[in-house]
Amino acid sequence: MLNIHNLSISFQGEFLFEDITFKLSPGDRIGLIGKNGAGKSTMLKILSKELEPDSGQIAADKNLSFGFLKQDIDFVLGRTVLEESYQAFEEIKELEVKMEYVNTQLAERTDYESEGYHQLMIDLNDIQHKYEIIGGYNYQGETEKILQGLGFKRDDFNKLTDTFSGGWRMRIELAKLLLQNNDILLLDEPTNHLDIESIIWLENFLKNYSGAVVIVSHDKMFLDNVTNRTIEISLGRIYDYPKPYSKFLVLRNEIKAQQLASQKNQQKQIEQTEKLIEKFRAKASKATMAQSLIKKLDRLERIEVDEDDNSVMTLNFPISVIPGKVVVEAENISKNYGDNHVLSHVDLMIERDTKIAFVGQNGQGKSTLAKIIVGELNYNGDLKLGHNVQIGYFAQNQAEYLDGSKTVLDTMIDAANETNRSKVRDILGSFLFRGDEAEKYVRVLSGGERNRLALAKLMLQPLNVLVMDEPTNHLDIKSKNVLKEALKKFEGTLILVSHDRDFLQGLPNIVYEFKDQKIKQYLGDIDFYLEQRNVDNLREVEKRTVIKETPKETNKQSYEDQKKLKSLNNKLSNIESKINQLEKEIKEDDIELATNYDATVADERFFDRYQAKKEKLAQLLLDWETIQYELEELS
Repeated sequence: MLNIHNLSISFQGEFLFEDITFKLSPGDRIGLIGKNGAGKSTMLKILSKELEPDSGQIAADKNLSFGFLKQDIDFVLGRTVLEESYQAFEEIKELEVKMEYVNTQLAERTDYESEGYHQLMIDLNDIQHKYEIIGGYNYQGETEKILQGLGFKRDDFNKLTDTFSGGWRMRIELAKLLLQNNDILLLDEPTNHLDIESIIWLENFLKNYSGAVVIVSHDKMFLDNVTNRTIEISLGRIYDYPKPYSKFLVLRNEIKAQQLASQKNQQKQIEQTEKLIEKFRAKASKATMAQSLIKKLDRLERIEVDEDDNSVMTLNFPISVIPGKVVVEAENISKNYGDNHVLSHVDLMIERDTKIAFVGQNGQGKSTLAKIIVGELNYNGDLKLGHNVQIGYFAQNQAEYLDGSKTVLDTMIDAANETNRSKVRDILGSFLFRGDEAEKYVRVLSGGERNRLALAKLMLQPLNVLVMDEPTNHLDIKSKNVLKEALKKFEGTLILVSHDRDFLQGLPNIVYEFKDQKIKQYLGDIDFYLEQRNVDNLREVEKRTVIKETPKETNKQSYEDQKKLKSLNNKLSNIESKINQLEKEIKEDDIELATNYDATVADERFFDRYQAKKEKLAQLLLDWETIQYELEELS
């Protein structure tokens, strides 16, 4: 499918990677991992032909198609969600324009017996035939199915994309890629803007994807659930093993242990040989033997141990001044976005030195309340900050808070004051922006590097309260651990919005769950909260289909609902399996029609079978929609 041979690329004289070789085959679901700045996003850009390597070859099958989900996307304003999603079907949309033109001509002309009119009829027939073969009569239903899987409701379909946040626009872009049936999908941090339900849906979609998928992600569970191969970029080399992330780490450590043992044994042999050479060199009768041993040592291939990139940022959040006992006091807080009621009459009091986690589904108001606390949003109700409170804010959408036209160094200098401007270089160095790295423009930084820069900026302002909204997005595993340890040691007040259980474990001592426009307090850590909710992980909490607890007198109804829910989910799974199979068969028939038309036409029953499959598919899609409606009503 795709062969990459001796690929190299450098920036400012230093190689990101050099002479690397690997192959992509159908069915490969690759997790591309490595430190922030190791070159993961660069590799995706090279594979998509958006960026030229310095050297090396990429050999691809003819007509190979790529879909590339980037971290930053641009949208044409003025389109609805459906209109933007339909951009995935360029050829179909072109044929629709042609059909509309021909139909207009046929409607306006009256020379029914003329050759020109007859030619228009032939053209229309040809266009309709091609339109049917490439899925023109099915694409709208398929689009709605994918959008709903990614969390959109039918009410959202005709809303303008301008009215959605960057995260929801990213979902539209992802929907377009999934609809295109590309041979290779390149996904850069696809889960960053998805809620748990959508992540689970995407996992199932990618596991059944017939092409190759290359995923850059720092979500360990997502990688383990989706990938069957891992490629790590480290210190300019790659390590490629047919294992998902966690198993890859185990295998990589085992191989390194074997290398160390082999290297140790070889070193003993070398030392013994060198002793013999010294012993024989002094005797004329043994000189020939000494020379033979020297040549043997020269020919020996020295065993190398894979290097690890252990450079990590250093992070410490000192508090400025000690604030009053009550840091935040909020009463009757409400917030609407148009008709969307996010928070309703919420009360909250946060005391000094507490560490708090905001958890719950996307769209339930976690980020909204965080922005209200830091003064970024208008709201109804009363909110007061305590005496001497100084807030440091880490926003989820860092791209909107950093100026891409500035360098890393200029960004820091502009944020500094007279007392700490001289420390800017030292702070950048502790966040791994050393030497020429500090002269990079913000626009060329990876997502993880931008997050590191945003954390570095926090060091320049006095703070005793930290509000952090999804700070682990884009951060590599080592950087996550450094941040977690720094937050553990932080002696001020912490408000943390996150859905990462691994990161939250051992951090907060109070958890607030956001649900149905309200918040509920749990006086304990994240494990206590999950125990109280009787679930194993945050994924279960954040699923949109979680069945609500009911009073004892309604237990019978709840049990019946659960039975019906299970039955509907089984039916849905069965129908989706049939849809996938039929779509595959129809696609094969389309290919047969396109490549072997005469032989296909000779088979008198071919078109009967072909039409029967299409009718059955249309019915299955209707059944699928009906069950989806029932599931929504039930949940």
